[in-house]
Amino acid sequence: MPTRLIQLAVFDGFQLLDLSGPADVFNAAALLGGAPLYEIEIVAARPGLVRTLSGIGVHAVRAIGEQSEAVDTLIVTGGVVSAPASRDAVLIDGIRRTAERARRVASVCSGAFLLAEAGLLRGRRVTTHWAGSSGLAERYPDIRVEPDRIYVQDGEIWTSAGVTAGIDLAMAMVADDHGTDLAREISRWLVVYLHRPGGQSQFSVPVAAGPPRRKPLRALQIWIEENLAADLTLETLAAQSNMSTRNFTRVFAAEFGTTPARYVEKARTAAARRLLETTDYPLDRIGAAVGLPRPETLYRTFQRQLGVAPGAYRERFAQPRASASVRED
Repeated sequence: MPTRLIQLAVFDGFQLLDLSGPADVFNAAALLGGAPLYEIEIVAARPGLVRTLSGIGVHAVRAIGEQSEAVDTLIVTGGVVSAPASRDAVLIDGIRRTAERARRVASVCSGAFLLAEAGLLRGRRVTTHWAGSSGLAERYPDIRVEPDRIYVQDGEIWTSAGVTAGIDLAMAMVADDHGTDLAREISRWLVVYLHRPGGQSQFSVPVAAGPPRRKPLRALQIWIEENLAADLTLETLAAQSNMSTRNFTRVFAAEFGTTPARYVEKARTAAARRLLETTDYPLDRIGAAVGLPRPETLYRTFQRQLGVAPGAYRERFAQPRASASVRED
């Protein structure tokens, strides 16, 4: 079985886990597969020391695009400070030239911006870190961004969400190359999901709208948060804002970029998330507190907003609570 060359492209300020996560998956495949299935190589615009965002240095063995042997997979890392890298003509050209000869090309996190800058994502379905999804779509309107996906494969192009999603990406690649049995063994060895449930929404800030410009809507925002269990119909919200329903709907959409009903659903989901994370209240009590009193309504709302059931969300994100001690006087 031939050894596949995996190149991981880095730049100054990249996220270390974007490199080490996939690298450990491919290394585990080689160890558990009983054969040297993958060779891992770090490349950059220029060979030598490259600093991560945390200050840890890694060594790029060569300049990207200068290899003579065939590259099976090119994975471009990302980072919070990836904008300078997207303007590095040497790096972008190297990504483009390597992609021409690679069997598949991938990105982790904001590495999607570098692939887009290299012209590799036109007409493709892609994803990236939830915080950068809107920026990627605005900057490159010929790309179809799917912001809630953990990873997306569109032909030979693979893209993933932020940071740890690079592990999910690499796991999927191993399964594609060598079958799910090996991928399952790797997931057990590394103590990670073989297929992570849900999408990025369960990790992102659920209600990202900032304070509106109009004073009545700023007051309404607070009122909604304080009255989630109330009957928050369009008519109720419009009356609370002293507007007609028609004018309220228009003004609300202009301020928040969404409909009142969708905003209320997101606000209720956000409140339910906080209760699931910080209390041991039963689901019916949580649903009643946030205006989703029927268990099936709470379930459907979580599935629609987050792609995961309320119980599964609690298992994943609940804060550990210390046992209370009682002192007898």
